[in-house]
Amino acid sequence: MRISQRFATTFGACLAGAALFAPLSAHAALPVCKMIATGGTIAMKIDPVKNAPVPAISGDDLLATVPEIAKVAKIEVQNLANVPSDYMGPELWVSLQKAVTEALARPEVSGVIVSHGTDTLEETAYFLDLTVKSEKPVILIGAQRNASEKDFDGPRNLLNAARICADQEARGKGAMIALNNQINAAREVTKTHTSDVETFKSGDYGVLGNADNDRVIFYRTPLRRQHVALKGDTLPAVEIVSMYGGADGKLLRAAVAAGAKGIVVQALGWGNVNIALHDAIKETIAKGVPVVISTRVPNGRVLPNYGFVGGGKTLKDAGAVFADNLPPQKARLLLMLGLQNSSKAEDLQRLFDK
Repeated sequence: MRISQRFATTFGACLAGAALFAPLSAHAALPVCKMIATGGTIAMKIDPVKNAPVPAISGDDLLATVPEIAKVAKIEVQNLANVPSDYMGPELWVSLQKAVTEALARPEVSGVIVSHGTDTLEETAYFLDLTVKSEKPVILIGAQRNASEKDFDGPRNLLNAARICADQEARGKGAMIALNNQINAAREVTKTHTSDVETFKSGDYGVLGNADNDRVIFYRTPLRRQHVALKGDTLPAVEIVSMYGGADGKLLRAAVAAGAKGIVVQALGWGNVNIALHDAIKETIAKGVPVVISTRVPNGRVLPNYGFVGGGKTLKDAGAVFADNLPPQKARLLLMLGLQNSSKAEDLQRLFDK
């Protein structure tokens, strides 16, 4: 009997010790993920006076909606901003890039999560993909439904982002957007629906992978990636001018007169414009302002194919740069970064060809 009591006492003490130390060991073994909050619908609630969503919750508040995340990673929150993503631009992009780079430089940090609005999420993702030099992942998330809605999608997206951040397979894939259990590459992804939770898609290329219930699984690695270092806190001014039936070139000339250092033309089809815009493009290039030709077509590359005045070949002959398959909003980012180093068409074209 004494032996049994002694055994029970010793066994109980061992269990108590295990209970005391096991959670600490497990917690210490969890990867560290830095979460940088910038605002967006994921940080909004319905204002009772305005009866509309407005910025209302911090990154810490969002984290509190996902208690189970503590089993996946140790999350450190930094509240950088709380604005609609419609307010995002070069100044905030540079600040965010610095915060992300600083976090990733810490050896114990496995990756960075950025919470953000969906309207410009693809632009921020591509900017970070271009300017952050690290093998560690940067996962950007948002929400299509605000925190006052019963089917708020922010918590699911945050939990999945932590799972991706903690996954070794996420390394080397750059900046990614993770919403609705899908993982998309920064260069390829775009918002395709104003309100659906499955709004982000990568056109012809498809998802990188999925955050399934049992595990995160990647199917491919994005190969068309490059690093363009930031050289200061400000970026050259670049405007986007659209081609449409009856465009007369006045908007392009106005942008140059206002001081634009580069222009992206959202052309038609393979990269074509009418005669009036063709003439304005030639004038702009003659003034030493680079012009990059993109397209309003969602999929495919622009190519100098057609030889009529305003056709892609005549624009190329005039000295325009072709944006490959980058949409205008992403072509603008690459042009802004490229102009830090050169305004020569041949140098810029090399960037767009990578």
